[in-house]
Amino acid sequence: MANLKHAAQALAAQFHGLNARHPGQWPLAPRLLCGAGAAAAVVALGYFGYWSGQFEEQQAGAAREVALREEYTIKVGRAINLDALRAQKVQVDHYVERLQKQLPSKAEMAALLSDINQAGLGRGLQFELFKPGQVVVKEYYAELPIDIKVSGSYHDLGAFAGDMANLPRIVTLNNMALSAGKDGNLTLDAVAKTFRYLDPDEVIAQRKAQAEKKNKGRK
Repeated sequence: MANLKHAAQALAAQFHGLNARHPGQWPLAPRLLCGAGAAAAVVALGYFGYWSGQFEEQQAGAAREVALREEYTIKVGRAINLDALRAQKVQVDHYVERLQKQLPSKAEMAALLSDINQAGLGRGLQFELFKPGQVVVKEYYAELPIDIKVSGSYHDLGAFAGDMANLPRIVTLNNMALSAGKDGNLTLDAVAKTFRYLDPDEVIAQRKAQAEKKNKGRK
């Protein structure tokens, strides 16, 4: 215990009177402590002044490498499945073409309206109203609503609705309402909707309108 106390006193004595002496003449303990402090300061300055930026750059590079690897994996997968994707695109194109054939052109709309009218007359129905409405132009097609009001028996009206579903062109019955008349017949109020594809000029005009709408939205 006495030896430990004596050693501590001897070590403390080495730090007395250092201000009046040149650092090169300091005892061993102060010089070692000063050197360790200087080394720690150099390491700290190097880390915050240089190495930290290198570490951040390395981490960013590692993250970039991971992203590039994922992108590469995706592209390799696409390249491997390229033939299958091309075949799938051909199938989709055929499906779209088949659907388009069910949509009349603008020139064929008059014939389609006549088909709808003839379908009702062929079932013995009485048309009280057959009024085409305003064409609604969508992005890829146009929609024509037709207000209809027909009277007849329950079975004839049901057969008429089936005839609409079996037309070669797409026709839907919407907002249907049935009411009974005094003569026992039923009256069907509905909106028949048919669709047609857009002519090339209409497609260009529609795309232009969409582009102008997006530009206004950005402003």
